[in-house]
Amino acid sequence: MFRVRRREFITLIGGAAAWPLGTSAQQPTTPVIGFLNTASPGAYTARVRAFHQGLGETGYAEGRNVTIAYRWAEGQSERLPELAADLVAQRVAVITGANIAAALAAKAVTDTIPIVFSISVDPVEVGLVASLNRPGRNITGATTLSAELGPKRLELLHEVIPTASKIAFLVNPTAPIAESLTRDMQEGASTLGLQLHILHASTEHDFDTIFATLSAIKAGALVISSDPFFNTWSERLAQLASRYAVSAIFSYREFAAAGGLMSYGGSFMEVYRLAGVYTGRILSGEKPADLPVQQATKVELIINLKTARALGITFPLSLLGRADEVIE
Repeated sequence: MFRVRRREFITLIGGAAAWPLGTSAQQPTTPVIGFLNTASPGAYTARVRAFHQGLGETGYAEGRNVTIAYRWAEGQSERLPELAADLVAQRVAVITGANIAAALAAKAVTDTIPIVFSISVDPVEVGLVASLNRPGRNITGATTLSAELGPKRLELLHEVIPTASKIAFLVNPTAPIAESLTRDMQEGASTLGLQLHILHASTEHDFDTIFATLSAIKAGALVISSDPFFNTWSERLAQLASRYAVSAIFSYREFAAAGGLMSYGGSFMEVYRLAGVYTGRILSGEKPADLPVQQATKVELIINLKTARALGITFPLSLLGRADEVIE
């Protein structure tokens, strides 16, 4: 009896000696999030902060229990396929932070790694998901109102500058929804009795030519379409609008804050916070196919009164009263 117990004891001790090694070998590694975006980090500082906030709401924090691999295309959309493929090669747990071009690039290279997008267009229309309630496969995310607000931006400019009969519309021809954006704006201009002049820009080098053209075509104001590429150059576009004394409206707050006349669009801070929440939930085991696309409905009107005074524009009191923020 003693011998049996002794053998059992020796076996037990031998097994215990192996525990630390076996346990160590099975310890889960820190998950890596791939953050893929068309823009540059400087233009997205506030949005990345909002993403971290949402991620924190699910118990994850960069440097503590998760690592984030950032991949920025710096306004060069053609780099996105390579950057997306690099994240797939690293076997990241989730690809997130993706605006429309980045989401499409990620979708093209993986149908298994979860993708969480942050966009301002209809994800069904551009082919990212099957439906909002049942996105299907490996993709979900959050959307905000922006792309569809082009006609409303045109209406706001017309309210501020009713004497301008010709309005220019700047659109990125390489954007997945360029045609639908242009069509909606043309319908909006027709409703208001305005003449719309379409201008195209897909690289930074196009900007100077575009703004010089505005004077030649005698455009009374400019609407800049909602597009991640233009968002990357928000400050540059605001500076050019100031230099050429152009009354312009854009979808992003950064434009008005940098000296543009107005901005009107959805809250991207909320969209990136929601994307952070979904990223954390996926890291915790939930599947993208089971997470309905979230829709942020808040819309912000920002007015830069300093720019208005420089342009000799007086805003109607009714419009000032509707503004979410007035920059003096």
